[in-house]
Amino acid sequence: EVRRPGATRTLGLYAHYDGQPVDPSNWTHPPFEPTLYTAAMDAGGQPRGLPTDTEVVDPEWRIYARSAGDDKAPIQAFLSVLRAFRDGGIAPTSNLIFMFDGQEEAGSPLGDYMEQVRDRVDDVEMWLFCDGPAHQSGRPLLAFGARGSMGMEVTVYGAIRNLHSGHYGNWAPDTGMILARLLSSMKDESGRVLVEGWYDTTEPLGAEAAAALRAMPDWDDELKRELGLVRTEGEPQTLPERLMVPALNVRGMTSGNTGSLARNIIPNTAVAALGIRLVQGNDPAQLRQLIVDHIERQGFHVVADDPDVDTRLRYPLIAKVTGGGGSVAARTPMSDPFVQQVIAAATEAADRAFVEGALVLSPGLGGTLPIALFTDVWGKPAIVVPIANHDNNQHAPDENLRLANLWYGIDLFAEIMTMP
Repeated sequence: EVRRPGATRTLGLYAHYDGQPVDPSNWTHPPFEPTLYTAAMDAGGQPRGLPTDTEVVDPEWRIYARSAGDDKAPIQAFLSVLRAFRDGGIAPTSNLIFMFDGQEEAGSPLGDYMEQVRDRVDDVEMWLFCDGPAHQSGRPLLAFGARGSMGMEVTVYGAIRNLHSGHYGNWAPDTGMILARLLSSMKDESGRVLVEGWYDTTEPLGAEAAAALRAMPDWDDELKRELGLVRTEGEPQTLPERLMVPALNVRGMTSGNTGSLARNIIPNTAVAALGIRLVQGNDPAQLRQLIVDHIERQGFHVVADDPDVDTRLRYPLIAKVTGGGGSVAARTPMSDPFVQQVIAAATEAADRAFVEGALVLSPGLGGTLPIALFTDVWGKPAIVVPIANHDNNQHAPDENLRLANLWYGIDLFAEIMTMP
């Protein structure tokens, strides 16, 4: 907490310092040893030493390290601002309450903790979630909500053990093919989810959110060139439009091995990890049940645990479904007076760091944050204030932070902490 005598406003600022699990063998450098580059690796950047106190720092340099972009950068920006305020004799115009989460990526027990500290944060008028990337155009962004998230796993079964593909191929059920057919029944080639009722509970965008969506930059063509894509799901809908509907994606699949570890076997199981993103109106338990119902309609007997022999001999198709606990989406009205103050402060910082009118206002962020706990449980408005570069490789090898985005974040939070 930073309390200022006489302050009439209290702001809450949330960020997390943990990151996704990493496989160091996939990183160019050890993920927990920050490495400075002269530019992005894929743009020809080269590693260099950390600068001296007197050396000019290029804002295009990038720090490569786990959690550099998601989500240690805002915490460093906060500390830089508070240190500068202390050294310069500047007082924030608001009381400030900081919440740093060490388990956000793992699904933190934030709800229980929030009940414990409710009395200490009851005077917060608005929460700022300092997480996520800037717009794909490179322009700074404010988002007025975020999608919910849910993870599930589906396991299908063949023989009770792995079988030699020469001795049993064309006879024993091929679990990889069984799983592939099941997954392909869930989504068509255009990206539309075929699970019955999938879109029924999606709340229509209000006039305010719809207007913000129309005003966002049309950046799909540039983004497709950057990512090497000739087509995208849901065309001709744009990326911002696609973030406003619930998503179903395959996060991963296993059935035997590939590459040098591939063996001539028919695996006895095949597993798919599903990632579901929820929008306003969706309930995690209800979407989970829709998926279970869909699997049953494909002829599967659904179980919660590995089937015993009697179950295997009774049903030709068996699927184990696990997981499904998730979070709901949240959205804050842009017309909220506190939101308008933050928009004004962010516009000031964006105009200095980028170009006039650079700030992008988005109805929602594509990723997931525990915003609903603050808007629904505490009843406080909450908005997302991202600073990381959009190409920061979050959740992936060689995660990075562009220094110009860190500089912008420092300026942005200084503006917000000194709002009139």
